[in-house]
Amino acid sequence: MLAQVRLCGDIHNTRMLSLDASGRILDWMSWQDAACLYVRGAVAWTLGEPCLTIHGGLNQRSGLRSTLALHPIIASTGHARARAIDPAPALTNAALFARDRMLCMYCGHAFSRGELTRDHVMPVSKGGRDIWVNVVTACWACNVKKGSRTPQQAGMPLLAVPYRPSWVEHLILSNRNILADQMEFLVSHLPRERRPQ
Repeated sequence: MLAQVRLCGDIHNTRMLSLDASGRILDWMSWQDAACLYVRGAVAWTLGEPCLTIHGGLNQRSGLRSTLALHPIIASTGHARARAIDPAPALTNAALFARDRMLCMYCGHAFSRGELTRDHVMPVSKGGRDIWVNVVTACWACNVKKGSRTPQQAGMPLLAVPYRPSWVEHLILSNRNILADQMEFLVSHLPRERRPQ
């Protein structure tokens, strides 16, 4: 029999926060992957109130239906490799636009995803690299106006300094459906200078 799932919210957009046994933040995982950890006995500890209940089949002997309550933050047994402590998030347009909050870093206006571009502060034609600290979100008009010049040469000062987001910031930016327990946990792991005031 197929499992039935009960959740407060949209099951397809809900992710569990995955940690290793020592509490290192790893990534988001689907409820299916989380259920596998529970069934295999690979959950070291959890945080938060259960946010998802999976109803399985009936036990032939007892006649009772099995249930599995999943928590929003799940630490699995085992430990992450040292490199996994704060991996570099992949530089994608979606991640860049989220970091810059869908704002053009030249004119300051908000735009939809289709109206935004990736601009290289130091143009690639002048030796600039495609890395977090050299790219900003720009609208099409500002990107064309700046051309292959630096912001100083174009007379277009940046509104914010580009930076490489931490892994925790990346996780926050990459999930639109973060549960309260997850957000509280993630914010407590942000670099102090980037925590909300």
